Amino acid sequence: MVDTDTTTQTATAAAGRDFIRDIVRASLESGHVRSVVTRFPPEPNGFLHLGHAKSICLNFGIAREFGGTCHLRFDDTNPVKEEQLFIDAIQRDVRWLGFGWDEHLYYASDYFGQLYDWAEHLIRAGKAYVDDTPPEAMRAQRGTLTEPGQNSPFRTRPPEENLDLFRRMRAGEFPNGARVLRAKIDMASGNMNLRDPVLYRILHTHHPRTGDAWPIYPTYDFAHGQSDAIEHITHSICTLEFEDHRPLYDWFIDSLPVPSRPRQYEFARLNVSYTILSKRHLTRLVTEGHVSGWDDPRMPTIAGLRRRGVPAAALRDFIGRVGVARAYSTVDVAMLDSAIRDTLNPVAPRRMAVLRPLKLIVENYPEGACETLEARNHPDDPDAGVRPVTFARDLWVEQDDFMENPPKKFYRLSPGKEVRLRYGYLVTCTSVEKDETGAVVALRCTYDPASKGGNSPDGRKVQATLHWVAAAGALAAEVRLYSHLFNRPDPGAEGDALADLNPDSLEVLTGCVVEPVLASAAVGEAVQFERTGYFAADPDSRPDRMVFNRTTGLRDTWAKVQAKT
Repeated sequence: MVDTDTTTQTATAAAGRDFIRDIVRASLESGHVRSVVTRFPPEPNGFLHLGHAKSICLNFGIAREFGGTCHLRFDDTNPVKEEQLFIDAIQRDVRWLGFGWDEHLYYASDYFGQLYDWAEHLIRAGKAYVDDTPPEAMRAQRGTLTEPGQNSPFRTRPPEENLDLFRRMRAGEFPNGARVLRAKIDMASGNMNLRDPVLYRILHTHHPRTGDAWPIYPTYDFAHGQSDAIEHITHSICTLEFEDHRPLYDWFIDSLPVPSRPRQYEFARLNVSYTILSKRHLTRLVTEGHVSGWDDPRMPTIAGLRRRGVPAAALRDFIGRVGVARAYSTVDVAMLDSAIRDTLNPVAPRRMAVLRPLKLIVENYPEGACETLEARNHPDDPDAGVRPVTFARDLWVEQDDFMENPPKKFYRLSPGKEVRLRYGYLVTCTSVEKDETGAVVALRCTYDPASKGGNSPDGRKVQATLHWVAAAGALAAEVRLYSHLFNRPDPGAEGDALADLNPDSLEVLTGCVVEPVLASAAVGEAVQFERTGYFAADPDSRPDRMVFNRTTGLRDTWAKVQAKT
């Protein structure tokens, strides 16, 4: 599926303009805002994903562009699902993307005392009440999109009784689920969020930061806007699914003695083909063992993309290409691959790696001899220098580069065919060795000693250039080839998204051989395996057995898509 609005969004983003930035610019020019203060407010209940990357780039980017400040705030109001692991991972991911918050690191839990006082303020004003209705009955009383809700029988409790009960909730007198504090707004409202939403619930649960100090916790809706007000946020930027929450956001601001009046603005969340960006589904992928963890390179998490070898600059470029709009759309995942290639192509050093080795024996090369050849680290960058590669009698080439009975226009190795070995010599296949099953296990060739460097001494035409690795000194490697985690562009469109998982999303190749220089490849360092794609060393690597993840292939399908639009 191609995003028909992408060309316009990309051009607008490249010019540094979008409707959110226009709002910010107008608020500064009018004097309504003196200094821009934004925030990125993740809930620490999972790892950040591509959608969060868009929000990070927008909030931190706006603050940077307009000389303002962006806060990192953890909305840690649900200790049942929150862990320090997630807090640490989120901070690591934001920094990796290239953004910082200096001293502006905050937690909603920092404000638990103030939020509690404001809840009492609502009770005393007759705008909140303690409800004893069981959860299932309360859900039924809320009504539907077409039918109004029903008032709780506890809605008319006097403020004094509500205040006493709420303080006893705070003291830990009641078990989980026994009571909640609700706002008293309008059970007949067409906006379900205004039908007396829950403000506090009882949770006798240890909190990662406050420990066991609180047996009650504010809901996200109650804590979020008030935290913005405490921090004097000028532009509360969130995705469109919170648009219906804005009237509630404003109701709290209007009903409480907050120190500032932030304003909420919504933009369309990021949707990418063949990708799920629902934290609930991502959590299931991890907990049910469909992936190896939050940083599995198939995951659309920032940690997974980083482990796959995606540079932060490529992710920022992708977000810039997507742009900021209010209309929902789905971006082709090929656009992400294009941004990765455009970032890596100018800088990734070239190396030779054979993923499915087939022995090639150069019969007229002296046995036991070897020589050092010179290979360029980058074809377009002379300053990248050269590296030594060893040429010898026994080499490894790709199985796919040989066919015994090739079709027309197959220009690679076959009996009697001459090819160029990259940086090496011209070789001609003379014979084939097979095992007892008939499978080809080795090729015998001759080389032209006058063709050193791969140059034809008499100008004869050679139509194929192959990569190779000398058997002597070759470094053993495992290579992990990743495909889309889901086998349809819109996972879950016809039911459970996990039913659309691609069973072939990971292919592990063992027995690969790579240039020995790759033994020093740093984890996450991107290289281009010539003729194959971009790869990065995985943390599972060892000096004697490297592990590489495929970051992306060499073909840029997105460029072709753009050319047609």
